[in-house]
Amino acid sequence: MKIGCARGQNWRITAGGASPEDPGMLSVRFLKSVLPASARSLIRAGRLRAAGTSAVSQGFKQANIVIVNKQFADDFEKFCLANNGPLPLLYRSKPGEWSSPILTATSDIRTDCPQYRKYEGGNVTGNLNSLVEYTQQLKDMVTFYLGCSFSFESAVLEAGVPIRNVEQGCNVSMYKTSIPCIGIGSFQCNMVVTMRPIPVDKLEAAVQVTHPMEDAHGAPVHIGHPGIIGIEDLSSPDFGDAVEVQPGDALVFWACGVTGGEAVRSCSNRGIKHLLIEDELLKASLSLSHAKSVLITTGFPTHFNHQPPEETDGPPGAIAMAAMLQALKKSVVIVTDQRALKMNKKIIEEAVEQGVMKTPVPIVSFQDDGEDSALKFLCHDGNPQFPRFDHLIAIERAGMAADGNYYNARKVNIKHLVDPIDKLFQTAEDIPGIVTTGIGDGGNELGMGKVKEAVKKYIHNGDLIACDVKADFAVIAGVSNWGGYAVACALYTLNTCTIHERYLRKAVGFPKTSEMDRCIPALPTVSKEEKLLEVLVKHGIRSGKTGNLGMEVDGLLFHDTHSSMINQLMDITLGQVQSN
Repeated sequence: MKIGCARGQNWRITAGGASPEDPGMLSVRFLKSVLPASARSLIRAGRLRAAGTSAVSQGFKQANIVIVNKQFADDFEKFCLANNGPLPLLYRSKPGEWSSPILTATSDIRTDCPQYRKYEGGNVTGNLNSLVEYTQQLKDMVTFYLGCSFSFESAVLEAGVPIRNVEQGCNVSMYKTSIPCIGIGSFQCNMVVTMRPIPVDKLEAAVQVTHPMEDAHGAPVHIGHPGIIGIEDLSSPDFGDAVEVQPGDALVFWACGVTGGEAVRSCSNRGIKHLLIEDELLKASLSLSHAKSVLITTGFPTHFNHQPPEETDGPPGAIAMAAMLQALKKSVVIVTDQRALKMNKKIIEEAVEQGVMKTPVPIVSFQDDGEDSALKFLCHDGNPQFPRFDHLIAIERAGMAADGNYYNARKVNIKHLVDPIDKLFQTAEDIPGIVTTGIGDGGNELGMGKVKEAVKKYIHNGDLIACDVKADFAVIAGVSNWGGYAVACALYTLNTCTIHERYLRKAVGFPKTSEMDRCIPALPTVSKEEKLLEVLVKHGIRSGKTGNLGMEVDGLLFHDTHSSMINQLMDITLGQVQSN
Protein backbone atom coordinates (compact mmCIF):
# COMPACT_ATOMS: atom_id res chain seq x y z
CA MET A 1 0.00 0.00 0.00
CA LYS A 2 1.52 3.24 -1.10
CA ILE A 3 0.07 6.00 1.04
CA GLY A 4 -2.48 6.45 3.76
CA CYS A 5 -3.75 9.03 6.16
CA ALA A 6 -5.82 9.08 9.29
CA ARG A 7 -7.63 11.96 10.92
CA GLY A 8 -8.82 12.21 14.50
CA GLN A 9 -10.35 15.22 16.16
CA ASN A 10 -7.00 16.99 16.46
CA TRP A 11 -4.56 14.92 14.45
CA ARG A 12 -4.04 13.23 11.15
CA ILE A 13 -1.63 10.50 10.05
CA THR A 14 -0.35 9.74 6.58
CA ALA A 15 1.56 6.73 5.43
CA GLY A 16 4.07 6.94 2.62
CA GLY A 17 6.55 9.57 1.56
CA ALA A 18 10.31 9.33 1.29
CA SER A 19 12.16 7.20 3.82
CA PRO A 20 15.77 6.06 3.32
CA GLU A 21 16.33 2.32 3.19
CA ASP A 22 17.98 1.17 6.42
CA PRO A 23 20.82 -1.35 6.37
CA GLY A 24 19.40 -4.86 6.23
CA MET A 25 16.10 -3.73 4.75
CA LEU A 26 14.81 -5.25 1.56
CA SER A 27 14.91 -2.96 -1.46
CA VAL A 28 11.80 -2.46 -3.59
CA ARG A 29 13.60 -3.57 -6.73
CA PHE A 30 13.82 -7.11 -5.31
CA LEU A 31 10.11 -7.27 -4.52
CA LYS A 32 8.49 -7.31 -7.97
CA SER A 33 7.36 -10.92 -7.65
CA VAL A 34 6.59 -10.95 -3.92
CA LEU A 35 2.96 -11.76 -3.14
CA PRO A 36 0.97 -9.01 -1.35
CA ALA A 37 0.59 -11.05 1.85
CA SER A 38 4.36 -11.53 1.98
CA ALA A 39 4.96 -7.83 1.33
CA ARG A 40 2.66 -6.96 4.22
CA SER A 41 4.49 -9.43 6.46
CA LEU A 42 7.80 -7.79 5.59
CA ILE A 43 6.35 -4.36 6.41
CA ARG A 44 5.05 -5.59 9.78
CA ALA A 45 8.48 -7.08 10.54
CA GLY A 46 10.10 -3.75 9.78
CA ARG A 47 12.10 -5.12 6.85
CA LEU A 48 10.57 -2.89 4.16
CA ARG A 49 11.13 0.84 4.45
CA ALA A 50 10.61 2.11 0.93
CA ALA A 51 10.39 5.57 -0.58
CA GLY A 52 7.47 4.21 -2.57
CA THR A 53 6.01 0.86 -3.48
CA SER A 54 6.01 1.19 -7.26
CA ALA A 55 6.88 -2.19 -8.79
CA VAL A 56 6.16 -4.09 -5.56
CA SER A 57 3.96 -7.19 -6.09
CA GLN A 58 3.51 -6.45 -9.78
CA GLY A 59 0.20 -7.59 -11.22
CA PHE A 60 -1.71 -6.96 -7.99
CA LYS A 61 -3.68 -3.88 -6.97
CA GLN A 62 -2.20 -1.32 -4.63
CA ALA A 63 -4.27 1.22 -2.73
CA ASN A 64 -4.10 4.74 -1.41
CA ILE A 65 -5.42 4.86 2.15
CA VAL A 66 -7.34 7.69 3.80
CA ILE A 67 -8.64 7.30 7.36
CA VAL A 68 -11.09 9.87 8.70
CA ASN A 69 -13.16 10.25 11.82
CA LYS A 70 -16.60 8.70 11.30
CA GLN A 71 -18.25 12.15 11.47
CA PHE A 72 -16.51 13.03 8.19
CA ALA A 73 -16.92 9.65 6.50
CA ASP A 74 -20.16 10.27 4.59
CA ASP A 75 -18.90 13.55 3.13
CA PHE A 76 -15.56 12.00 2.20
CA GLU A 77 -17.31 9.13 0.42
CA LYS A 78 -19.39 11.67 -1.54
CA PHE A 79 -16.18 13.56 -2.31
CA CYS A 80 -14.61 10.38 -3.71
CA LEU A 81 -17.67 9.58 -5.82
CA ALA A 82 -17.76 13.15 -7.17
CA ASN A 83 -14.05 12.94 -8.05
CA ASN A 84 -13.76 9.35 -9.22
CA GLY A 85 -10.74 10.06 -11.43
CA PRO A 86 -8.26 10.80 -8.64
CA LEU A 87 -10.19 8.89 -5.96
CA PRO A 88 -11.64 5.60 -7.29
CA LEU A 89 -13.23 4.04 -4.21
CA LEU A 90 -12.34 0.37 -3.73
CA TYR A 91 -13.70 -0.14 -0.23
CA ARG A 92 -15.06 1.83 2.73
CA SER A 93 -14.53 0.16 6.08
CA LYS A 94 -16.81 0.14 9.08
CA PRO A 95 -15.64 2.27 12.04
CA GLY A 96 -12.77 0.46 13.73
CA GLU A 97 -12.45 -2.18 11.00
CA TRP A 98 -8.76 -2.89 10.38
CA SER A 99 -9.16 -5.21 7.39
CA SER A 100 -10.64 -4.84 3.90
CA PRO A 101 -12.44 -8.16 3.36
CA ILE A 102 -13.45 -7.62 -0.27
CA LEU A 103 -9.81 -6.80 -1.17
CA THR A 104 -7.85 -9.20 1.03
CA ALA A 105 -8.48 -11.37 4.05
CA THR A 106 -5.14 -10.83 5.79
CA SER A 107 -4.60 -7.07 5.96
CA ASP A 108 -4.36 -4.83 9.02
CA ILE A 109 -4.35 -1.14 8.24
CA ARG A 110 -2.61 -0.35 11.53
CA THR A 111 0.57 -2.15 10.48
CA ASP A 112 0.59 -2.62 6.69
CA CYS A 113 1.96 0.68 5.41
CA PRO A 114 5.73 1.25 5.30
CA GLN A 115 5.38 4.65 6.98
CA TYR A 116 2.67 6.82 8.54
CA ARG A 117 2.90 10.57 8.70
CA LYS A 118 1.21 12.38 11.54
CA TYR A 119 -0.35 15.83 11.11
CA GLU A 120 -1.62 18.28 13.70
CA GLY A 121 -3.38 21.46 12.59
CA GLY A 122 -2.44 20.70 8.99
CA ASN A 123 1.27 20.41 9.81
CA VAL A 124 3.51 17.33 9.91
CA THR A 125 4.46 16.56 13.51
CA GLY A 126 6.08 13.16 13.11
CA ASN A 127 6.43 9.91 11.20
CA LEU A 128 5.24 6.56 12.56
CA ASN A 129 5.94 2.94 11.64
CA SER A 130 2.66 1.66 13.10
CA LEU A 131 -0.80 2.81 14.18
CA VAL A 132 -1.18 0.17 16.86
CA GLU A 133 -0.78 2.75 19.64
CA TYR A 134 -3.78 4.60 18.15
CA THR A 135 -6.03 1.53 18.24
CA GLN A 136 -8.49 3.12 20.66
CA GLN A 137 -8.87 6.30 18.56
CA LEU A 138 -9.17 4.27 15.36
CA LYS A 139 -12.31 2.60 16.69
CA ASP A 140 -14.13 5.83 15.79
CA MET A 141 -12.50 6.12 12.38
CA VAL A 142 -13.29 4.87 8.89
CA THR A 143 -10.71 3.69 6.35
CA PHE A 144 -11.10 4.42 2.64
CA TYR A 145 -9.18 2.24 0.18
CA LEU A 146 -8.65 4.11 -3.08
CA GLY A 147 -7.25 2.97 -6.41
CA CYS A 148 -3.59 3.66 -7.17
CA SER A 149 -1.72 4.17 -10.43
CA PHE A 150 0.96 1.68 -9.31
CA SER A 151 -1.71 -0.93 -10.09
CA PHE A 152 -1.54 -0.27 -13.84
CA GLU A 153 2.24 -0.18 -14.17
CA SER A 154 2.68 -3.92 -14.82
CA ALA A 155 -0.02 -3.81 -17.54
CA VAL A 156 1.68 -0.84 -19.15
CA LEU A 157 5.03 -2.66 -19.07
CA GLU A 158 3.46 -5.77 -20.61
CA ALA A 159 2.23 -3.56 -23.49
CA GLY A 160 5.85 -2.67 -24.22
CA VAL A 161 5.66 0.82 -22.71
CA PRO A 162 8.59 1.74 -20.44
CA ILE A 163 7.94 3.14 -16.95
CA ARG A 164 10.79 5.59 -16.34
CA ASN A 165 10.51 5.72 -12.55
CA VAL A 166 10.72 1.90 -12.43
CA GLU A 167 13.74 2.00 -14.74
CA GLN A 168 15.37 4.64 -12.56
CA GLY A 169 14.53 2.88 -9.28
CA CYS A 170 12.70 5.84 -7.79
CA ASN A 171 9.21 6.94 -6.83
CA VAL A 172 6.86 8.47 -9.38
CA SER A 173 6.68 12.30 -9.61
CA MET A 174 3.52 13.84 -8.14
CA TYR A 175 2.37 17.43 -8.54
CA LYS A 176 -0.36 19.68 -7.23
CA THR A 177 -2.35 21.23 -10.07
CA SER A 178 -4.75 24.09 -10.70
CA ILE A 179 -7.56 21.62 -11.53
CA PRO A 180 -10.27 22.07 -8.86
CA CYS A 181 -12.04 19.00 -7.56
CA ILE A 182 -15.77 19.10 -6.92
CA GLY A 183 -16.07 20.19 -3.30
CA ILE A 184 -18.25 18.29 -0.85
CA GLY A 185 -18.82 19.75 2.60
CA SER A 186 -15.48 20.68 4.13
CA PHE A 187 -13.46 18.64 1.62
CA GLN A 188 -12.04 21.07 -0.94
CA CYS A 189 -8.80 20.83 -2.91
CA ASN A 190 -7.18 20.79 -6.32
CA MET A 191 -6.25 17.54 -8.03
CA VAL A 192 -2.83 15.96 -7.57
CA VAL A 193 -1.39 14.13 -10.59
CA THR A 194 1.40 11.66 -11.27
CA MET A 195 3.69 12.29 -14.21
CA ARG A 196 5.23 9.50 -16.27
CA PRO A 197 7.38 10.29 -19.30
CA ILE A 198 6.14 8.08 -22.15
CA PRO A 199 7.83 7.72 -25.56
CA VAL A 200 5.72 9.51 -28.15
CA ASP A 201 5.36 6.39 -30.27
CA LYS A 202 4.03 4.51 -27.20
CA LEU A 203 1.39 7.07 -26.19
CA GLU A 204 -1.52 5.30 -27.85
CA ALA A 205 -0.64 2.02 -26.20
CA ALA A 206 -0.36 3.66 -22.75
CA VAL A 207 -3.77 5.31 -23.12
CA GLN A 208 -5.46 2.15 -24.43
CA VAL A 209 -4.08 0.06 -21.54
CA THR A 210 -5.02 2.50 -18.76
CA HIS A 211 -8.36 3.75 -20.10
CA PRO A 212 -10.44 0.73 -18.96
CA MET A 213 -8.65 0.56 -15.57
CA GLU A 214 -10.96 3.04 -13.86
CA ASP A 215 -10.22 1.59 -10.42
CA ALA A 216 -6.60 2.69 -10.96
CA HIS A 217 -7.43 6.22 -12.24
CA GLY A 218 -8.07 5.24 -15.86
CA ALA A 219 -6.68 7.17 -18.82
CA PRO A 220 -4.43 10.25 -18.49
CA VAL A 221 -6.03 13.58 -17.62
CA HIS A 222 -3.42 15.67 -19.47
CA ILE A 223 -0.65 15.19 -22.00
CA GLY A 224 1.88 17.89 -22.83
CA HIS A 225 2.84 21.22 -21.30
CA PRO A 226 2.59 21.12 -17.49
CA GLY A 227 1.91 24.85 -17.20
CA ILE A 228 -1.56 24.36 -18.65
CA ILE A 229 -2.58 22.53 -15.47
CA GLY A 230 -0.69 24.82 -13.10
CA ILE A 231 2.62 22.96 -12.70
CA GLU A 232 5.39 25.54 -12.75
CA ASP A 233 8.55 23.53 -12.12
CA LEU A 234 8.71 19.93 -13.33
CA SER A 235 12.06 19.39 -11.60
CA SER A 236 10.52 19.98 -8.16
CA PRO A 237 7.61 17.59 -7.62
CA ASP A 238 5.38 18.20 -4.61
CA PHE A 239 5.55 14.49 -3.72
CA GLY A 240 7.73 11.60 -4.78
CA ASP A 241 10.92 11.94 -6.81
CA ALA A 242 11.96 13.88 -9.89
CA VAL A 243 11.96 11.40 -12.79
CA GLU A 244 14.41 11.97 -15.63
CA VAL A 245 12.71 12.54 -18.97
CA GLN A 246 14.37 10.82 -21.93
CA PRO A 247 14.67 12.28 -25.46
CA GLY A 248 11.50 11.61 -27.41
CA ASP A 249 9.36 11.32 -24.28
CA ALA A 250 6.01 13.08 -23.87
CA LEU A 251 4.86 14.25 -20.47
CA VAL A 252 1.79 12.23 -19.45
CA PHE A 253 -0.24 13.02 -16.34
CA TRP A 254 -2.64 10.69 -14.54
CA ALA A 255 -4.97 11.62 -11.69
CA CYS A 256 -3.43 10.63 -8.36
CA GLY A 257 -4.84 9.34 -5.06
CA VAL A 258 -2.66 11.73 -3.08
CA THR A 259 -5.54 14.10 -3.87
CA GLY A 260 -7.26 12.44 -0.90
CA GLY A 261 -4.57 13.67 1.44
CA GLU A 262 -4.92 17.20 0.10
CA ALA A 263 -8.68 16.99 0.64
CA VAL A 264 -8.18 15.97 4.25
CA ARG A 265 -5.71 18.83 4.77
CA SER A 266 -8.40 21.24 3.65
CA CYS A 267 -11.17 19.72 5.76
CA SER A 268 -12.76 22.34 8.06
CA ASN A 269 -9.75 22.54 10.35
CA ARG A 270 -7.38 24.52 8.15
CA GLY A 271 -5.27 25.59 11.11
CA ILE A 272 -7.38 28.68 11.74
CA LYS A 273 -8.11 27.62 15.30
CA HIS A 274 -4.52 28.62 16.04
CA LEU A 275 -5.28 32.18 14.91
CA LEU A 276 -8.07 32.72 17.42
CA ILE A 277 -7.57 35.39 20.09
CA GLU A 278 -9.98 35.27 22.99
CA ASP A 279 -12.71 37.93 23.15
CA GLU A 280 -11.76 39.68 19.89
CA LEU A 281 -15.36 39.50 18.63
CA LEU A 282 -16.63 41.02 21.88
CA LYS A 283 -14.02 43.79 21.91
CA ALA A 284 -14.58 44.69 18.26
CA SER A 285 -18.36 44.76 18.73
CA LEU A 286 -18.10 46.89 21.88
CA SER A 287 -15.95 49.40 20.00
CA LEU A 288 -18.40 49.45 17.08
CA SER A 289 -21.28 49.97 19.48
CA HIS A 290 -19.60 53.18 20.67
CA ALA A 291 -18.72 54.36 17.14
CA LYS A 292 -20.74 56.96 15.28
CA SER A 293 -19.20 56.55 11.84
CA VAL A 294 -17.89 53.28 10.35
CA LEU A 295 -15.95 52.53 7.15
CA ILE A 296 -16.21 48.97 5.78
CA THR A 297 -14.10 47.38 3.06
CA THR A 298 -14.33 43.97 1.40
CA GLY A 299 -13.35 42.30 -1.86
CA PHE A 300 -10.94 39.44 -2.53
CA PRO A 301 -10.29 39.04 -6.28
CA THR A 302 -9.04 35.47 -6.02
CA HIS A 303 -10.51 34.40 -9.40
CA PHE A 304 -8.03 36.34 -11.51
CA ASN A 305 -9.00 34.43 -14.65
CA HIS A 306 -12.66 35.46 -14.42
CA GLN A 307 -14.55 38.72 -14.75
CA PRO A 308 -15.38 39.82 -12.15
CA PRO A 309 -12.61 38.18 -10.10
CA GLU A 310 -14.35 38.60 -6.73
CA GLU A 311 -15.65 35.76 -4.55
CA THR A 312 -18.93 35.32 -2.70
CA ASP A 313 -17.29 35.45 0.72
CA GLY A 314 -17.04 39.00 2.10
CA PRO A 315 -19.83 41.12 0.57
CA PRO A 316 -22.68 39.33 2.43
CA GLY A 317 -20.88 39.74 5.76
CA ALA A 318 -20.11 43.39 5.00
CA ILE A 319 -23.73 44.13 4.09
CA ALA A 320 -25.01 42.30 7.20
CA MET A 321 -22.86 44.54 9.41
CA ALA A 322 -23.81 47.65 7.46
CA ALA A 323 -27.53 46.89 7.82
CA MET A 324 -27.26 46.54 11.60
CA LEU A 325 -25.07 49.64 11.96
CA GLN A 326 -27.63 51.60 9.94
CA ALA A 327 -30.41 50.30 12.19
CA LEU A 328 -28.40 51.56 15.17
CA LYS A 329 -28.36 54.99 13.46
CA LYS A 330 -24.67 55.03 12.70
CA SER A 331 -23.10 56.48 9.56
CA VAL A 332 -21.75 53.74 7.27
CA VAL A 333 -19.58 53.99 4.13
CA ILE A 334 -18.12 51.15 2.05
CA VAL A 335 -14.76 51.58 0.29
CA THR A 336 -13.84 49.23 -2.55
CA ASP A 337 -11.61 48.92 -5.61
CA GLN A 338 -12.12 51.48 -8.35
CA ARG A 339 -12.55 48.74 -10.96
CA ALA A 340 -15.39 47.19 -8.89
CA LEU A 341 -17.11 50.44 -7.91
CA LYS A 342 -19.95 50.28 -10.45
CA MET A 343 -20.66 46.60 -9.75
CA ASN A 344 -20.79 47.07 -5.98
CA LYS A 345 -23.11 50.06 -6.28
CA LYS A 346 -25.44 47.89 -8.33
CA ILE A 347 -25.27 45.09 -5.76
CA ILE A 348 -26.18 47.50 -2.94
CA GLU A 349 -29.04 48.87 -5.03
CA GLU A 350 -30.41 45.38 -5.64
CA ALA A 351 -29.87 44.42 -1.98
CA VAL A 352 -32.21 47.28 -1.02
CA GLU A 353 -34.72 46.21 -3.66
CA GLN A 354 -34.67 42.65 -2.25
CA GLY A 355 -35.15 43.88 1.32
CA VAL A 356 -31.73 42.68 2.46
CA MET A 357 -31.02 46.16 3.78
CA LYS A 358 -33.29 49.14 4.34
CA THR A 359 -31.35 51.99 2.74
CA PRO A 360 -28.34 52.17 0.40
CA VAL A 361 -24.82 52.56 1.73
CA PRO A 362 -22.53 55.08 0.02
CA ILE A 363 -19.70 53.33 -1.87
CA VAL A 364 -16.40 55.06 -2.59
CA SER A 365 -12.91 54.14 -3.76
CA PHE A 366 -9.47 55.13 -2.51
CA GLN A 367 -6.39 55.85 -4.59
CA ASP A 368 -2.92 56.44 -3.17
CA ASP A 369 -2.26 59.75 -4.91
CA GLY A 370 0.37 61.13 -2.60
CA GLU A 371 2.01 61.08 0.80
CA ASP A 372 -1.04 62.41 2.67
CA SER A 373 -3.77 60.77 0.57
CA ALA A 374 -4.77 58.28 3.27
CA LEU A 375 -4.79 60.94 5.99
CA LYS A 376 -6.95 63.24 3.88
CA PHE A 377 -9.33 60.37 3.15
CA LEU A 378 -9.72 59.46 6.80
CA CYS A 379 -9.76 62.92 8.37
CA HIS A 380 -11.41 66.28 7.67
CA ASP A 381 -8.84 68.53 5.98
CA GLY A 382 -6.23 65.87 6.72
CA ASN A 383 -6.30 66.80 10.40
CA PRO A 384 -5.90 63.70 12.65
CA GLN A 385 -7.82 65.52 15.39
CA PHE A 386 -10.97 65.35 13.26
CA PRO A 387 -11.38 61.82 11.86
CA ARG A 388 -14.31 61.11 9.55
CA PHE A 389 -14.59 57.55 10.85
CA ASP A 390 -14.40 56.09 14.34
CA HIS A 391 -13.92 52.51 13.18
CA LEU A 392 -12.58 50.74 10.06
CA ILE A 393 -13.64 47.15 9.28
CA ALA A 394 -12.07 44.87 6.68
CA ILE A 395 -13.90 41.61 5.99
CA GLU A 396 -12.43 39.10 3.54
CA ARG A 397 -10.39 41.87 1.99
CA ALA A 398 -7.14 40.96 0.22
CA GLY A 399 -4.30 41.97 2.53
CA MET A 400 -0.77 43.04 1.64
CA ALA A 401 1.96 40.50 2.42
CA ALA A 402 5.41 41.33 3.77
CA ASP A 403 6.86 41.58 0.24
CA GLY A 404 4.26 44.19 -0.78
CA ASN A 405 2.23 41.77 -2.92
CA TYR A 406 -1.26 40.33 -2.45
CA TYR A 407 -1.72 36.56 -2.62
CA ASN A 408 -4.66 34.22 -2.80
CA ALA A 409 -4.49 30.92 -0.88
CA ARG A 410 -2.78 29.23 -3.84
CA LYS A 411 0.13 31.72 -3.78
CA VAL A 412 -0.99 33.57 -6.92
CA ASN A 413 -0.08 37.28 -6.81
CA ILE A 414 -3.22 39.36 -7.47
CA LYS A 415 -1.71 42.77 -6.74
CA HIS A 416 -2.82 44.14 -10.12
CA LEU A 417 -6.44 43.72 -9.03
CA VAL A 418 -6.18 45.30 -5.57
CA ASP A 419 -6.29 49.01 -4.67
CA PRO A 420 -4.08 50.06 -1.70
CA ILE A 421 -6.85 50.23 0.90
CA ASP A 422 -4.36 48.70 3.35
CA LYS A 423 -2.79 52.13 3.62
CA LEU A 424 -5.93 53.41 5.34
CA PHE A 425 -5.45 50.83 8.09
CA GLN A 426 -1.73 51.59 8.35
CA THR A 427 -2.40 55.32 8.62
CA ALA A 428 -5.19 54.76 11.16
CA GLU A 429 -2.61 53.30 13.57
CA ASP A 430 -1.38 56.85 14.19
CA ILE A 431 -4.82 58.47 14.50
CA PRO A 432 -5.98 58.22 18.14
CA GLY A 433 -9.69 58.40 17.33
CA ILE A 434 -9.84 55.45 14.90
CA VAL A 435 -10.12 51.75 15.83
CA THR A 436 -9.67 48.95 13.27
CA THR A 437 -11.03 45.41 12.91
CA GLY A 438 -10.05 42.67 10.46
CA ILE A 439 -12.30 39.67 9.78
CA GLY A 440 -10.78 36.70 7.96
CA ASP A 441 -10.64 32.93 7.58
CA GLY A 442 -7.23 32.20 6.11
CA GLY A 443 -4.65 34.72 7.30
CA ASN A 444 -4.12 36.53 3.99
CA GLU A 445 -6.89 39.06 4.64
CA LEU A 446 -6.46 42.71 5.62
CA GLY A 447 -6.04 43.03 9.38
CA MET A 448 -4.64 39.53 9.90
CA GLY A 449 -1.20 41.02 10.46
CA LYS A 450 -2.11 40.86 14.15
CA VAL A 451 -1.84 37.05 13.97
CA LYS A 452 0.73 36.75 11.17
CA GLU A 453 3.19 34.63 13.16
CA ALA A 454 0.46 32.05 13.76
CA VAL A 455 -0.49 32.27 10.06
CA LYS A 456 3.09 31.54 9.05
CA LYS A 457 3.25 28.55 11.38
CA TYR A 458 -0.14 26.92 10.90
CA ILE A 459 -1.67 28.03 7.57
CA HIS A 460 -0.73 26.35 4.30
CA ASN A 461 1.58 28.68 2.33
CA GLY A 462 1.46 31.05 5.33
CA ASP A 463 5.11 32.08 5.03
CA LEU A 464 4.31 33.80 1.74
CA ILE A 465 0.63 34.76 1.85
CA ALA A 466 0.32 36.04 5.45
CA CYS A 467 -1.03 39.59 5.59
CA ASP A 468 1.48 41.99 7.12
CA VAL A 469 -1.03 44.75 7.95
CA LYS A 470 -2.55 44.45 11.39
CA ALA A 471 -5.82 45.64 12.90
CA ASP A 472 -6.60 46.41 16.53
CA PHE A 473 -8.94 43.41 16.59
CA ALA A 474 -8.70 40.21 14.52
CA VAL A 475 -11.96 38.26 14.27
CA ILE A 476 -11.43 34.72 12.93
CA ALA A 477 -14.21 32.60 11.44
CA GLY A 478 -14.47 29.40 9.41
CA VAL A 479 -15.98 31.54 6.65
CA SER A 480 -15.54 35.31 6.81
CA ASN A 481 -19.22 35.95 6.15
CA TRP A 482 -19.96 34.11 9.39
CA GLY A 483 -17.73 36.60 11.21
CA GLY A 484 -19.74 39.48 9.70
CA TYR A 485 -23.01 37.84 10.71
CA ALA A 486 -21.64 37.34 14.23
CA VAL A 487 -20.70 41.03 14.52
CA ALA A 488 -24.21 42.05 13.42
CA CYS A 489 -25.76 39.71 16.00
CA ALA A 490 -23.34 40.86 18.72
CA LEU A 491 -24.24 44.51 18.08
CA TYR A 492 -27.92 43.67 18.45
CA THR A 493 -27.27 41.72 21.66
CA LEU A 494 -25.17 44.50 23.18
CA ASN A 495 -27.75 47.16 22.44
CA THR A 496 -30.51 45.14 24.06
CA CYS A 497 -28.45 44.85 27.26
CA THR A 498 -29.71 47.40 29.82
CA ILE A 499 -26.29 47.80 31.42
CA HIS A 500 -24.52 48.47 28.11
CA GLU A 501 -27.33 50.74 26.88
CA ARG A 502 -27.15 52.82 30.08
CA TYR A 503 -23.38 53.11 29.74
CA LEU A 504 -23.69 54.25 26.12
CA ARG A 505 -25.98 57.15 27.03
CA LYS A 506 -23.98 57.91 30.24
CA ALA A 507 -27.16 57.57 32.31
CA VAL A 508 -28.60 60.64 30.59
CA GLY A 509 -32.07 60.50 29.01
CA PHE A 510 -34.49 57.59 28.82
CA PRO A 511 -33.73 53.89 28.20
CA LYS A 512 -33.72 52.97 24.53
CA THR A 513 -33.70 49.18 24.74
CA SER A 514 -37.44 49.21 24.06
CA GLU A 515 -36.65 50.65 20.61
CA MET A 516 -34.51 47.65 19.62
CA ASP A 517 -37.45 45.84 18.03
CA ARG A 518 -36.88 48.07 15.03
CA CYS A 519 -33.42 46.46 14.66
CA ILE A 520 -34.69 42.87 14.42
CA PRO A 521 -35.32 43.20 10.65
CA ALA A 522 -31.64 44.18 10.27
CA LEU A 523 -30.42 40.81 11.60
CA PRO A 524 -29.14 38.32 9.01
CA THR A 525 -31.72 35.67 8.09
CA VAL A 526 -31.63 32.68 5.76
CA SER A 527 -34.14 34.31 3.44
CA LYS A 528 -32.23 37.60 3.14
CA GLU A 529 -28.82 35.98 2.73
CA GLU A 530 -30.15 33.60 0.10
CA LYS A 531 -31.52 36.55 -1.88
CA LEU A 532 -28.21 38.40 -1.58
CA LEU A 533 -26.23 35.37 -2.74
CA GLU A 534 -28.53 35.13 -5.76
CA VAL A 535 -27.73 38.78 -6.52
CA LEU A 536 -23.99 38.07 -6.34
CA VAL A 537 -24.27 35.03 -8.61
CA LYS A 538 -26.33 37.09 -11.05
CA HIS A 539 -23.37 39.49 -11.28
CA GLY A 540 -20.94 36.62 -11.99
CA ILE A 541 -19.35 36.45 -8.54
CA ARG A 542 -18.04 32.97 -7.77
CA SER A 543 -17.40 30.68 -4.82
CA GLY A 544 -13.95 31.23 -3.35
CA LYS A 545 -12.44 27.75 -3.28
CA THR A 546 -14.08 26.09 -6.26
CA GLY A 547 -14.77 28.97 -8.61
CA ASN A 548 -18.29 27.62 -9.06
CA LEU A 549 -20.94 30.09 -10.15
CA GLY A 550 -23.75 28.96 -7.91
CA MET A 551 -25.30 29.04 -4.46
CA GLU A 552 -22.17 28.39 -2.46
CA VAL A 553 -19.50 30.26 -0.50
CA ASP A 554 -15.95 28.92 -0.08
CA GLY A 555 -17.10 25.71 -1.73
CA LEU A 556 -19.81 25.15 0.90
CA LEU A 557 -23.38 24.98 -0.35
CA PHE A 558 -25.74 27.63 1.01
CA HIS A 559 -28.20 24.91 2.01
CA ASP A 560 -27.58 23.43 4.52
CA THR A 561 -24.17 24.69 5.63
CA HIS A 562 -24.51 28.49 5.56
CA SER A 563 -28.24 28.42 6.25
CA SER A 564 -27.60 26.26 9.32
CA MET A 565 -24.97 28.68 10.64
CA ILE A 566 -27.30 31.67 10.18
CA ASN A 567 -30.11 29.88 11.99
CA GLN A 568 -27.81 28.98 14.87
CA LEU A 569 -26.66 32.59 15.22
CA MET A 570 -30.23 33.84 15.16
CA ASP A 571 -31.31 31.28 17.78
CA ILE A 572 -28.46 32.31 20.08
CA THR A 573 -29.03 36.03 19.52
CA LEU A 574 -32.77 36.13 20.03
CA GLY A 575 -32.58 33.53 22.79
CA GLN A 576 -30.14 35.69 24.75
CA VAL A 577 -32.33 38.76 24.30
CA GLN A 578 -35.43 36.90 25.47
CA SER A 579 -33.58 35.55 28.52
CA ASN A 580 -32.59 39.08 29.47
